[in-house]
Amino acid sequence: QVQLVESGGGLVQAGGSLRLSCAASGRTSSGRTFSGYNMGWFRRAPGKERELVAAITWSGTSTYYADSVKGRFAISRDNAENTMYLQMNTLKPEDTGEYYCAVDQWRLWNMDPKTYEYWGQGTQVTVSS
Repeated sequence: QVQLVESGGGLVQAGGSLRLSCAASGRTSSGRTFSGYNMGWFRRAPGKERELVAAITWSGTSTYYADSVKGRFAISRDNAENTMYLQMNTLKPEDTGEYYCAVDQWRLWNMDPKTYEYWGQGTQVTVSS
């Protein structure tokens, strides 16, 4: 069973930066370990649905960003350390929310949260104006 632990959230002023980390352990139901599955960062803003903010393929060669974060956020992964990152720069109040990392073990490369099978507990990011 995959376990995901997010860290790095906090309170920051608008224009500031944060770096989120997601440490993974275990195997998926299909037997994949960290270097074998795609991953994503989701955000649940107050009063809104959970949305995919950024995603990265198992190899790290392809990435996806929501339009709202393009040019400000950068997703990366270190397969040797079983850790994924989200560097968030020029933060805005609308970036406030609970951030979750998640695993797409079948490599569907889809924005739908239902295609991600494993989830962390989340880390809160609050951006003050």
